[in-house]
Amino acid sequence: MSLKDPLVTIAESLDAAGRSRTPREVFCYAALGDSFTAGTGCPPGESWADRLATSLGAVHSSFGYLNLAAEGATSAQVLEQVAPALQLEPDLVTLVCGTNDVLTSVRPDVDGYAKRLTEILERLRAGVSSVAILTATSPEHWRFLDLRPRTRARVHGAIRDLNRVTRSIAERQGVPCLDVANHPGLHQRENFSRDGLHPSPVGHARAAVEFARALHHHFGIESATTREESAR
Repeated sequence: MSLKDPLVTIAESLDAAGRSRTPREVFCYAALGDSFTAGTGCPPGESWADRLATSLGAVHSSFGYLNLAAEGATSAQVLEQVAPALQLEPDLVTLVCGTNDVLTSVRPDVDGYAKRLTEILERLRAGVSSVAILTATSPEHWRFLDLRPRTRARVHGAIRDLNRVTRSIAERQGVPCLDVANHPGLHQRENFSRDGLHPSPVGHARAAVEFARALHHHFGIESATTREESAR
């Protein structure tokens, strides 16, 4: 009688455990960030974070949600959003920042951004050890934003630097990072509002789906979006 390789047995057991994992319950969701999350230029209740919260609320009982993101917020200002977020004792936090660190400075402080992002993540984990945190990179180019060539090159280069930092810190902290830096949707005009910078309602709707999928993939967090997709 042949014996199965113990490493194979362990791997199969882990795989089976993953498939039978109980979906993670979410009672409170806090959204941190800048205008992208705040929904600048988007009708009230239609930002991607609002849509995600609606999708989550349709599945999870006694669900609460607060969007603390603010237009123009830099990483330093997003750091200030952590304290009110922790007062909610959230099960889930989404965190997207960094773009304004570039847009508001001709010489972005990448090292400072790295320190602030690390502090944000560490404070969230220290405040609620079991919190699920999802972050994301920023677009590395805006085809529909009117910028002069030198400014465009400077902005795009700085965003790439910040994205590298975001990916590195997220990996080190064990935080999933939704990489949208070069998403194909960035080439579609319908995904952007008239200013060419902020998402349109269509862009927000599509972003909400991407975030819902990422939460399901990384944390087993279900939403109406992922349930509908599973039922197809």
